[in-house]
Amino acid sequence: MNYIGSKYSLLSFLEESINTVIDGDCSVFCDLFAGTGIVGSHFKDKGYCIIANDIQYYSYVLNRHYIGNHTELEFEKLRIVIPGIEYSLNKSIFVCDYLSQLEGVEGFVFNNYCDGGTSRGKIQRQYFSDENGKKCDAIRVTIEKWKNEGLINEDEYFFLLASLLESIDKYANTASVYGAFLKKLKKTAQKTFKLEPAKLITNDQEHQVYNEDINTLLKRITGDVLYLDPPYNHRQYATNYHLLETIAKYDNPVIHGKTGLREYAKQKSLYCSRNKVKAAFKDLILNSNVKYIFLSYNNEGLLSLDEIKEIMSLRGKYGFFTKDYNRFKADKDQNREYKSDRTLEYLHYVICSK
Repeated sequence: MNYIGSKYSLLSFLEESINTVIDGDCSVFCDLFAGTGIVGSHFKDKGYCIIANDIQYYSYVLNRHYIGNHTELEFEKLRIVIPGIEYSLNKSIFVCDYLSQLEGVEGFVFNNYCDGGTSRGKIQRQYFSDENGKKCDAIRVTIEKWKNEGLINEDEYFFLLASLLESIDKYANTASVYGAFLKKLKKTAQKTFKLEPAKLITNDQEHQVYNEDINTLLKRITGDVLYLDPPYNHRQYATNYHLLETIAKYDNPVIHGKTGLREYAKQKSLYCSRNKVKAAFKDLILNSNVKYIFLSYNNEGLLSLDEIKEIMSLRGKYGFFTKDYNRFKADKDQNREYKSDRTLEYLHYVICSK
């Protein structure tokens, strides 16, 4: 998924830097601004026990699968509705193929976010083609039906939801985020939607996944390594990924405006507010019950480098690493001008002694 602030291209830098600082007696890795789970998944694959969290529910869905699921999925009860599944070598692929072949239905996504469903209203939207919007609705309704009927367990449920979110995002008629849609269907949005199974990372650890405000959660958990990747600027993730939130919850929300935005007051991040971010960050650092704290932040964030050093140094020995890399451009097709095509990523750290 093309995600604001994704650390996919920085994973080697993060791992090498973190390993330079920590000792060999670390087993619990906390990723509490988890986003799509790319960092937590990387360290899960290295054998760590992961504690993941994000205030967005779509993010919780992704992490509940990528982090929470760690053994093979069997879909034993689906033999009632999908003949032949018991003979499949890969049941996850088998189930996704079955769902991909469902006939589309006119559900919440089609009726509110597709041209055909909104054509008679005052505001027309075209986040997906009509065909793909109906297909998304059919799959989402079926997943929920299977869960309610006890045909899939919780692990299987979140695997299917994560697969749907990641797959449908590839067919969205947007310039990467859902703050706006394109006037005409781009080529990828014209393709027929197919549900692809999300990757499963297996290991022998039990993991914890939360959907809470980080400053509240952190007072209840302990770990060895705390990795923080908060928003750097005023852009709220709730508005940029509101449609994924709605598909994940499928709660028929009241929506408004040209983009069909759902209410998100309870998901506003203090880390996107210039007036509130410093106090929130200080509270976070002072209440972290861990051995090491690492913070990803770039040179254009709301917090200054001096403020970060001042606050993190309250806990112990402070330092940082840097990495120059390509800037994320969520609206690259909109011809927006940026100060630079590259930005400097800082990985701040503190070895906690207080």
